[in-house]
Amino acid sequence: MPDLKMLKTTWAIRLYALTRIPLIALVRPRVVQADTQTCVIRIPLTWLVKNHLRTMYFGALCIGADMAGGLIVMNLIRRRRSRVAFLFKDFRAQFLKRVEGPCVFTCHDGRKLAALLDRAEASGEREEDTVTVTATVPDKLGDEPAAVFTLTISMKKRG
Repeated sequence: MPDLKMLKTTWAIRLYALTRIPLIALVRPRVVQADTQTCVIRIPLTWLVKNHLRTMYFGALCIGADMAGGLIVMNLIRRRRSRVAFLFKDFRAQFLKRVEGPCVFTCHDGRKLAALLDRAEASGEREEDTVTVTATVPDKLGDEPAAVFTLTISMKKRG
């Protein structure tokens, strides 16, 4: 049974997505773990995210990677009440295996992102760093990566 905090976080993200980025809501992401160090997102393999080969469409995979990296940043900014804006500057993907089941996206780069936020707050200039997100299909491949994403996150203090 999913814990109540993650269930609330999942619904908060879905509501935010519906109003700000509706495409995210369509893939029905579920937050498995989210804090300032790690984020784990699960996207089910539904007909909305399947391609013609009945595997997960690469656009849905990219949404999962975006969320796993971005949610850590959002948590850091919210907890610090920081006036820093962030965006993804670069996005690289290595697709290693077919995603034929629910996909889990994991990012463990919270410390790196906290240091990036520190630099952005201190300098007032645009700062950037890369994070890695790994996609797995536990039901089919266990812990073997199905895809690895490298995202460059850029932050700058507002105002």
